[in-house]
Amino acid sequence: MWSRRGLSAMLWLYPRNKKFDCGITVNGFLAGLVAITCPCYWVSPTGALILGAVAGVVCIYAVDLLEWLRIDDPVGAWPVHGACGIWGTLSLGLLACGKYGASGPTGADDSSPVTGLFYGGGTQLLVAQLIGSASITAATFAVSMAMFYAVKATGTLRVSREGELEGLDLHEHGAPAYPELLLSEAISPPSKATTGVTAGAPAVAE
Repeated sequence: MWSRRGLSAMLWLYPRNKKFDCGITVNGFLAGLVAITCPCYWVSPTGALILGAVAGVVCIYAVDLLEWLRIDDPVGAWPVHGACGIWGTLSLGLLACGKYGASGPTGADDSSPVTGLFYGGGTQLLVAQLIGSASITAATFAVSMAMFYAVKATGTLRVSREGELEGLDLHEHGAPAYPELLLSEAISPPSKATTGVTAGAPAVAE
């Protein structure tokens, strides 16, 4: 099933670039794996297939959002782990199949199965998941902003202009991280038609 998640991202993006993008395909695999982490125990195989396929598409539009906001995330880490992680938590409220209950210290309690909206369980579970995701997102954002403002106050948040122009891989580490991309661009510079989604490097799986 994980392969279908990558295929959904690859096929969804193909009409835009007219190419099968390897990077976004790999990130589609990872997006599906991240999304299934929350609801894996409570969804059916069909539900897992649906939420994984949706995760591949969510990943693409999350990359588009970051580019529109002019936020640099060259490996697509937030689209994969952030946006698709949130989608995974919300998908429990939609796709929990109503066969399994909450796990406890002695095993699962199937006397009170968890049921999502699409299986007749109403919106209670979905609302609970939405509140949980929103709370964690807000807390993470607040702590991260405080930390980065503290780093900014030390004058060490940004590199020099020379480092920005050279690229951090070369400036900080002395070697390009993706030399094959440099070779490819030297042979055939990217056209405007292929610069929509730039999550060319897969995010690192945790």
